Amino acid sequence: MQAESLQTEYVLASGNQGKLRELAGMLQPLGFALRPQSDWQLAGVEEVATTFIENALLKARHAAHFTGLPSIADDSGLVVPALDGEPGIHSARYAGEDADDQANMHKLLRQLKTTPGPDRRAYFYCALVLLDSADDPAPLISTARWHGEILHAQQGDGGFGYDPLFYVPGRGCSAAELSLEEKQKISHRGQALAGLIRQLRARDHQHDKPR
Repeated sequence: MQAESLQTEYVLASGNQGKLRELAGMLQPLGFALRPQSDWQLAGVEEVATTFIENALLKARHAAHFTGLPSIADDSGLVVPALDGEPGIHSARYAGEDADDQANMHKLLRQLKTTPGPDRRAYFYCALVLLDSADDPAPLISTARWHGEILHAQQGDGGFGYDPLFYVPGRGCSAAELSLEEKQKISHRGQALAGLIRQLRARDHQHDKPR
């Protein structure tokens, strides 16, 4: 597939600047023009579903409907098995509806205060969806997991969300200590986007075949 066939403007169904930087950086070489929904003063939709995939679809359809553009939405979060999957789909508002990253991390550390190392395993999960329109009946969906452990204290000042508490095995550092380029290669979002791009290429290849 030629990169030119992907030169389309998409709306990102998020106002999260960290997600915008990561996704725009990975899509830019393909010619994607990714704009946040805040460019249209569009507020996010209420995330009432119980899974990452369903919430991503809700966000993508909302953004596509109000902007008239194809949309990309990501719903992701941190899953800690020792906490029965928390924070999970509530990761962004773990400490309350108006909680910031610091409040969420402090709550997580409190919840794991007496949890020993082997039980501090965790993973980031990402569901990434692409809709050609609000009524697209066949969205592209890609998911991925990034496994690691929860540290006892924050390390690093890069990234966003729970990155300073997420220890990356094999790197000897937290996700917040990785360069953006390295994080894009190995993170849940990077893996999910790579899968989404493979699906786009396969779909375009099928469309290009003679009938």
